[in-house]
Amino acid sequence: MGFLAANLAVACSGALFRPGAWYESLAKPRWRPPNWLFGPAWAVLYVMIAFAGWLVWREKGFAGAGVALALYAGQLLLNAIWSWLFFGLRRMDLAFFDLIALWLAILATILAFAPHHAGAAWMMVPYLAWVTFAGALNFAVWRLNVPLRRAGTTGDAA
Repeated sequence: MGFLAANLAVACSGALFRPGAWYESLAKPRWRPPNWLFGPAWAVLYVMIAFAGWLVWREKGFAGAGVALALYAGQLLLNAIWSWLFFGLRRMDLAFFDLIALWLAILATILAFAPHHAGAAWMMVPYLAWVTFAGALNFAVWRLNVPLRRAGTTGDAA
């Protein structure tokens, strides 16, 4: 239950910092999925992430998999920060750099999980793929809205 609760807390960051009218007004690439897809995709991913963490904890505990579980906690924190940066502060640039750090943290978590529980490591791979896609989307939206940034209307620093 603790792993589900931690992932639910991270998911709440998306509820606190919602896209809203500002996001809808931004130019977005044609390949962006429809808004309705993000909620279900993240719901499935958060359950998989929670289950992966639980599998490693069940196998080795905090003492036996301390580094792996610390990396796991770190990637959850980076995940939670993204919504605040992108939607809260409207800093597409900082959000993109957060996604780079998140991607690296997920990869490190996968590599750290593998010796403890191969299945848990593999359960994190769709999350890495989704964050790869999210990074490309974040970057595209940021770049498409550079003129808005220069005009100071997005709150995004150059």
